[in-house]
Amino acid sequence: MAGLYLEDLEPGREFEHPWSRTVTEMDNVLFSSLTLNVQPLHLDEHFAAGTEWGQRLVNSLYTLGLMIGMSVNDTTLGTTIGNLGMSDVRFPKPVFHGDTLRVRTRVVSRRESRSRPDAGIVEFEHQAINQRNEVVAQCTRQAFMRKRPAAACEAAT
Repeated sequence: MAGLYLEDLEPGREFEHPWSRTVTEMDNVLFSSLTLNVQPLHLDEHFAAGTEWGQRLVNSLYTLGLMIGMSVNDTTLGTTIGNLGMSDVRFPKPVFHGDTLRVRTRVVSRRESRSRPDAGIVEFEHQAINQRNEVVAQCTRQAFMRKRPAAACEAAT
């Protein structure tokens, strides 16, 4: 698997993820519709033109999901048991149709699980950055991560 194990995720380790993604109108309308978010700020161009933004905003929960999703290949692909939570979620700048986002991640902390000897908890800090180098989203995520399997550890020594 491409993902890293608990032992690989040292606090302070940073990732500049190679993926970037241009957010489209379809992304925003489809996500908002699928999640039953009928906020006209996301869906109604005429309404949004009359706001301080002058155009539709991309749904912030789509931005959050995209930011975390773009980090998976380098960090948790196949090695996570599950997300435990997200905190300190912020959207300091808006995202508009046509913005291109990239993501960076920093490992904040890690600890072994008290109840599962084969796992631990890693805290990640994610940031999404647009093409103008502005941070448009950030959050702290707690992930329940697998430890390296014992057989692999023995083979490495």
